[in-house]
Parts: sequence; C-alpha cells; structure tokens
Amino acid sequence: MACLSPSRLCARVQDKLLCQFGHKVRRQTVFVKLKPPGPTPLRIFGKTCQRVTTCGAACGSGGVGPAAAGAVRRLASSLQSTSTGSLPDYGTQIVDPYRLLEDDLNGIYEDIRSELERNTNQAELNTIATYYFDGQGKALRPMVAILMARAVNYHVYGENSALLPSQRQVAMISEMIHSASLIHDDVIDQSDFRRGKPSVNVLWNHKKVAMAGDFILAVASMMIARLRSDEVTLVLSQVVTDLVQGEFMQLGSKETENERFAHYLTKTYRKTASLIANSVKAVALLSGADEATCELAFQYGRNLGLSFQLVDDLLDFVSSAQAMGKPTAADLRLGLATAPVLFACEKYPELNPMIMRRFQEAGDVEKAFELVHQSRGLEQTRFLARKHGLQAARLAAELADSPYQKALAVTTDLVLNRIK
Repeated sequence: MACLSPSRLCARVQDKLLCQFGHKVRRQTVFVKLKPPGPTPLRIFGKTCQRVTTCGAACGSGGVGPAAAGAVRRLASSLQSTSTGSLPDYGTQIVDPYRLLEDDLNGIYEDIRSELERNTNQAELNTIATYYFDGQGKALRPMVAILMARAVNYHVYGENSALLPSQRQVAMISEMIHSASLIHDDVIDQSDFRRGKPSVNVLWNHKKVAMAGDFILAVASMMIARLRSDEVTLVLSQVVTDLVQGEFMQLGSKETENERFAHYLTKTYRKTASLIANSVKAVALLSGADEATCELAFQYGRNLGLSFQLVDDLLDFVSSAQAMGKPTAADLRLGLATAPVLFACEKYPELNPMIMRRFQEAGDVEKAFELVHQSRGLEQTRFLARKHGLQAARLAAELADSPYQKALAVTTDLVLNRIK
C-alpha cells in the first residue's frame, strides 16, 4: 500500500493477494520523505491511500494471471534499485507521476487556452470553450500520454531521449477531445454540476454550448493536421468516431443479461478507454517505435481506461457528491445500468425490468441503489477494475526499466484507488 500525503509517502508492498481468497499476507513497509506533489491544479492525491497489490501462486486460476501479478511484483522489486544514467536517483521511492512530469505538464492548460483563443475572435465562444480548462481537472489524459511518450522514448532511444513537441501536442489534443465530450455530455444529460462548479449547460444556452464543443474539436483537428502524420491522424480521428458511437450505444439497452454486459463494456471502451488507448498509441507512433511497442501502448491505455471507468461507475454508488463534484447515483437517474447494477442482477433479477424501462418508474432509482448495495455488485466491479489495472501494469513492465515505466505502473494504482 502506498499512502500519499503532502509530506510523506508510505510504501507497503504485499507479496501475496489477500482479497477474496483469504490467504495470509507478508508485508514490508518503507517510509520515504517527499516534497509536496506538484502544483495544485495537477494534484489528485490529497490524502488518499493508494494500494499496489500483487497476486502470488496461492491465487490459482480464480485470480488474475501470474503474468499480471509478476509485473507488479517486478515493480515492487525494482523500487529497491537505483536508476542509472542522467536520470534522478529514485532509490526505494514509488514514483509520483505528476511530480515526475511537473515540467512537462506545467502550463498545459494555458497552452490549450491560447490555442483556442488564437482561433476565434468571438469573446463568448472563447469563454465557453475554455471554461473547463481552468486547471482544476485531474489532467489524467495528458499525464498518461506524456508518461507513455517518455517511457517509449526511453525504451527506443535510451536515457538521453527527450519529449518531442509533437508528443506534447497529442497530450493537449487528448484533453481537448475529452473536454469537448464533457461539454456535449452536459447538453445531452442536462447536467447541473461538473467538477464542483456549475456546468456550461447551466450558464449558457444549449445551442452556444454545443457549438463550443464543436469548436474545441475543430481546433483539435487543426492541431492533429499540423502533426503531419497520416498514421497519427487516423488513430486520433478514431477517438471521435468511437465517442459518437459510444454515446449512441448508451441510448439503448439489450434484452439478455449476457448481451447487456458485452454492450456495456463496448460502450465503455468507446466512450472512455478509446481516447486514452489511441492517445498513447499516437505518442508511440511519433517516437518511431515498432508495431509491437505501439500495440503495447494501445493495450495499456485500453486497460487503464476500462479500469478508470469501472472505478467511476463504482464511485457513483459509494462516493459523496462533494467528493465527486457532481451528484451521486447520477447514472441511475439518467437511466443507465452500469457494472454494479449489471452484476447485482445476478442476485436480484427484479432489476432487469427496471433496466429495460431505464429506471423511469417512481422508486426505481432508490430501489436499484439499495439492491446494488445489498448485492456483491460493488465488490465484483472493483475486482474487474483491478483485473484491468493489473493487466495495464503487466504491459508497462515490458518497457525498458525507467522512472517513466515505473510511473506507468503506479498510475494504474492511482486510478484503482482514487476517491473522485
């Protein structure tokens, strides 16, 4: 377990998985003094507790695969070694991805706002388009894109590699596409709050908001064109295609439970994971990495994105509205059956007709919320999120050993244990 506070990092490595298998755990605890994590707009840690868990042979076939477990064990082991070359000496410290990339991420929101401002003389359009680029988000997508860029550059060129300007542009583009999708979601879902403040949907009329989302995508498209890479253009264009298809899928439901879960996972990939997966593939392409490394980057992003959304769906049932910055049980109120509900159907089949009528009858939302908490739906969702997180960590371990490679694995843990 690694607990980050502004003054200290507590790193606890578990040699075997306790989870539902009930096996005993050996623990080793190392305390490392840290400076406070990076600037406030880029901090996501607060005083949350992060956990790195590895699965030993005792897990058997019922747990995650031995390769995934070995990847995280190798991460834990590598934390005891010292990095070489011109890179900083990290010793036993678990690498804080945001602090590691502090210089790369510094000013990224300002650069996005400048890019948008340069492309319009409409003051109100600029105000709406830049509303969510206030530096208060997690900056997860640009962080992961830059982290993968640096990890792959090191993997291909060694310790003297540098971040390419084009790779940083991809990080900006990923955040722009993400924020454009949030703006469109606010219009579709009639959201009142986003990131703890009134949504664009509340402050401006729907037509202006929708056009502002389109404007962000248009500027992002111009930035993609300036990269002058056909492969990267195709990869990043796929993100927008997936986002639209995912939104359409969210408007429908499937009759049978098996079809419904497959539908949910495909929708989740298209709406959330595709952006992360294709962004990290794009930075790998720009590095000149071979096809296998580009595919590894893509699969890392896919698994991280699925894990992120599964945790998001979990938090909708267990986190407070204050922590989330938006109302909880929001998905149920929108008529959406996410993983906790779909898992809960195994124990409570009476949820099936509620799903089909999209929780529209009086009392449906409250009853479904109660049944999810009475079932193993939350536990099963957490387990599935952990499975994807461990797979992402295993993939990261295949890259050349570097602080960036370690931080890719640590990022999976941050995603799994976030509280908002």
